Amino acid sequence: MLPSKNPVNLPTGSGKFLVSHTTVLRIAVPMTLAYLTTPLLGLVDTAVVGRFGDPALIGGLAVGAIIIDLILTTFNFLRGGTTGLTSQAYGAGDEKEKQAILFRALMIAAISGIVMIITSPLLLMAGLWFMAAGESVENATRTYFLIRMLSTPFALANYVILGWLLGLGRPGVTLALQALLNGINIVLSVILGLWLGWGITGIALATIVGEVVACLAGCLVCWRSLDHTIRPSARRVFDRPAWMKLTNLNSDMMLRSFALFFAFAFFTAQGARFGEVTLAANAILLHFFLVAGFFLDGLATAAEQVIGRSIGAKYSEGFWRGFKLTLGWSFVMAIVCSTVFFVGGPSLIALMTTSPDVQNLARTYLIWAALTPLSGALAFHMDGVFIGATWSRDMSLMMIVSLVAYLAFWWITREPLANHGLWLSLHVFVLVRGVTLALRVKPRADRTFLNT
Repeated sequence: MLPSKNPVNLPTGSGKFLVSHTTVLRIAVPMTLAYLTTPLLGLVDTAVVGRFGDPALIGGLAVGAIIIDLILTTFNFLRGGTTGLTSQAYGAGDEKEKQAILFRALMIAAISGIVMIITSPLLLMAGLWFMAAGESVENATRTYFLIRMLSTPFALANYVILGWLLGLGRPGVTLALQALLNGINIVLSVILGLWLGWGITGIALATIVGEVVACLAGCLVCWRSLDHTIRPSARRVFDRPAWMKLTNLNSDMMLRSFALFFAFAFFTAQGARFGEVTLAANAILLHFFLVAGFFLDGLATAAEQVIGRSIGAKYSEGFWRGFKLTLGWSFVMAIVCSTVFFVGGPSLIALMTTSPDVQNLARTYLIWAALTPLSGALAFHMDGVFIGATWSRDMSLMMIVSLVAYLAFWWITREPLANHGLWLSLHVFVLVRGVTLALRVKPRADRTFLNT
C-alpha cells in the first residue's frame, strides 16, 4: 500500500508515478460528491420556490441563475486554467511557480469581481433583453440577480482556490470546502426562503453568506498549504511571459465558457418563448442534466490532475493510461445517471414543483433529459483532458464548431418539433463537442511528448 499522506497516491516531484483505477477513483469520488452539492443546491432552491406554486417564480429563478451562471462561468478559466497550470507545476516539482500561479489568479478574481458588481445593472438589462421573459418573470429575476451579484468577488476567488487545490491533487479538502459553501447555502435557503417566507430574496442572501464563508476558509487552507521556506519573488509573480501564457489560456477558456453558457441561456430563452409552463418544465429537467454533469465532472477532474501531472513530468505512459481509465469510468457513470433519471424522474419532478401543469409537461420531455448523460459523457471527459493539458485553443475552436451545429439543428427542427427539437438540438451540441475534441487528442499528445 502506498503512503496515505499522498492524497492521490502519486509521488511528489517529476518522473513516473502510479496511474491506476484507485488513483482515478480517489480523486473522482470526493470530487463527484463535492460537485454534486452544487446541483443539489439548485434543486433545493427550485423546490423552495416551487412550494409557492407560481410558475413565474420558478421561471424567474431559472432566468436569474442562467444570467449569473453565464457571467460567472465566463470566468471559469479561474478554476480550469489554475488546475491545469498548477498540476503541471506540481508534476515538474516547481514550488515557486505553484505559489505564483495562486497569487496571479487571485488578483484576477478580485479585480474582475469588483468590475462585475459595478456593471451589474447593465448586465441585468442585457440579460433580460436576451432572455425575453414575461413581466412577472422579470420582476423575480431582477430581485434575485442584483442581490446575488454582490457575492461575485468571493465566488471568483472560490474558483481559484478550488482550481489550485485540485491541481495539487487534494480532492478531500476541496470536498470539504464545497460542502461548507453549499451546505450553508442550502440550510439558509430553506430558513430564509421558505420558513421566513422571504422567497427569492432569501435564496439570494443565502448564496452570499455561503460564498463569503467558503472563501475565508479556502484562503486559510491555501495559506497553510504553502511551503513558507520558499516564496516566489514579486518579479516572478508579475513575470510578463507567465502572465501572457495565463492571459492566452484565459482568453481561450473564457470564449469556451461563454459559448457553453450561451448554449444553455439560448435553451432557456427558447423555452420561454413557448410560455411560462414550458419554461418551468425545462428548468426542472435541465437540473437533471446539470446533476449528471457534476457527476461526470468528478471524473473529468481526475483526468485534469493526472493528465496535467503527466505532461509536467513528461510521462507519456501516464498520460495515456489516465486517458483510458477516466474515459471508461465516465461512461459507467453516464449509464448509472441515465438509469436513475428514467426510473426516478417522475418522483423528482413531483418533489420539485406542486404545479400539475408543470409536472405533466416535464414528464412529457423526461426522456430527453434522461439521455443527456450518455450523449454528454465524451464531452465532459474531453474537457478534463484538454484542461489538464492546457490545450485551450482546441477547446475554444471546437466549442464554436459545436455551437454552430447546435444553432443550425435548432433552426431546422424548431417548426416541426418545437420543444422536442430544442432538446434534440442540445444533444447534438454535446455530441459534436465530444467527438471533435476526441479527434484532436492524438495529434496534440504526439507533439507534446515529441522530445520526451
